[in-house]
Amino acid sequence: MKEKLIVALDVAGQKEALGLVEQLTGRVGAFKIGMQLFNSEGPGIVKEIQGLGGKVFVDLKFHDIPNTVAQAAKVITGMKVFMFNVHASGGFEMMHGATGAAKEAAERLEIKKPLVIGVTVLTSISQDVFEREVGIDRSIEDQVTAWAKLAQKAGLDGVVASPREILPLRKACGSDFLIVTPGVRPLWAAANDQKRVMTPKEAVQQGADYLVVGRPITAHKNPREAAAKIIEEMEEAANA
Repeated sequence: MKEKLIVALDVAGQKEALGLVEQLTGRVGAFKIGMQLFNSEGPGIVKEIQGLGGKVFVDLKFHDIPNTVAQAAKVITGMKVFMFNVHASGGFEMMHGATGAAKEAAERLEIKKPLVIGVTVLTSISQDVFEREVGIDRSIEDQVTAWAKLAQKAGLDGVVASPREILPLRKACGSDFLIVTPGVRPLWAAANDQKRVMTPKEAVQQGADYLVVGRPITAHKNPREAAAKIIEEMEEAANA
């Protein structure tokens, strides 16, 4: 189960990030680098984490014209990352170009192609905000499912979605399509700005492939202990 746990390094700088990696490498599956850390430290932070033995998920949510995203996909692939993501709302051509560019770059460099994942609806967005502010007059579940089916058609490996959309996604896209779930909060942790949440046990029971957890681990007084408690909860669900 530890391979299914991705720790979100949503921290201010290299020192804090690498301190967490040193504590958690070998105890979790991968580390997510988001916009805060990537923009403060640059792409070199990827190599630093890899040098400590950690796999890296680059979470920059590419969303631009297809050519721009394809070129970015080539660059990220060359960094030998485990996973990166694009916004599914960018459309078929953009997503198809991204995964095609990643495959092309991986073959040219003779490295493993990273998993390319489509971001659906952010887990911080409630149904009310989705309709009133984003301006989409349909259920989040329906929209997530529609974008996931489009991502699958475009050749992506899976999607990022809240745990609450796992069951409809499995029905729509099958068992081989990866579901990466943020919005995972143990009962002993605060929800913070996440809206559509589940516990690690519930997310695994629903069928998530990867769980992304940040503050319940990184802000804990003992990150190793927090990660171990989450993995234990995941194992309980898997063995039930």
